[in-house]
Amino acid sequence: MSESSVSPNIVHRLETEFDAVVPAPLSRYTSFQVGGKTPALVQCHTADQLSSLVSLLHREKQPYFVMGQGTNVLVSDEGVDAVVLRFCDDTSDALIQQEGFVRVNGNMLLDHVAEKLVEHGVGDLTYLSGIPGTLGGAIAGNAGAFGRQIGDDLLRAEVLSIEGNRRWVEADELSFAYRSSALKKSREIVLQADIRVEDVDGQELREKRESILQLRKEKHPDWKSEPCAGSVFRNIEPTSAAGRRQAAGWFLEEAGVKAFHVGEASLYAKHANIIIAGEGACAMDVYTLSENMKRAVKERFDIELVREVQLIGAFANAS
Repeated sequence: MSESSVSPNIVHRLETEFDAVVPAPLSRYTSFQVGGKTPALVQCHTADQLSSLVSLLHREKQPYFVMGQGTNVLVSDEGVDAVVLRFCDDTSDALIQQEGFVRVNGNMLLDHVAEKLVEHGVGDLTYLSGIPGTLGGAIAGNAGAFGRQIGDDLLRAEVLSIEGNRRWVEADELSFAYRSSALKKSREIVLQADIRVEDVDGQELREKRESILQLRKEKHPDWKSEPCAGSVFRNIEPTSAAGRRQAAGWFLEEAGVKAFHVGEASLYAKHANIIIAGEGACAMDVYTLSENMKRAVKERFDIELVREVQLIGAFANAS
């Protein structure tokens, strides 16, 4: 990487005053386990800490971006010329139960949220079981499965603007759509959220969660041993012929991509929409393979796949 846009004084301050890694290889903080470095990665343990850091970096005109668990991103081999604020707590399982809802921190892992609600016998977010990432990231991308999405169960959220200002917003202000919300455009970060719940049968929830976890285990790789970021492309929006959203994996399979590979990046044997970054793979291997997949579907079906995995850093002709 050439001379950084991040001030050396800021890097020094982050290193001495915060829980920071300087510089930091982002391959250690993303599920693809590829990609270059950032001048500084700061682990933000609380919403207050994240808020103060965002305010500081905005005031000092320093480039930055906020990342959760890093399970839905692909970082370029050149890395990123910005401070990375990691808002993810893989040990937190605290939630505050109120009348009709629970308040949960945005940096809590999504699967932990689903697990804790089952333990408390309230709500039903079992459809999110086994999905990696944080609650905040899930809300921003309106994550879901089995016909349900997190936007269906959200009451309100406290969000942090790119300038460091905090505010509460109602769910209907967030313009939820398939794998999208207004937060994608505003780049606001979810600090905490109120999730609608009601008392339910605990045993029934436990059985449902176990069934979903088993199903995901059978169909999806464990990213900790097989580096990946889940589905590379979004499912296809409904057409007049189908009347419902269609799986991108089906189109990819029919386009014959299962045998595709670039360098050490290849397709998961059980799912044509999941790329595995094998040992020795680089980010460009993964990116180029995804472009080849996208082109194959375009040529076969004249359908333009939309990327679900977020690209971080510079990729030639990125789309």
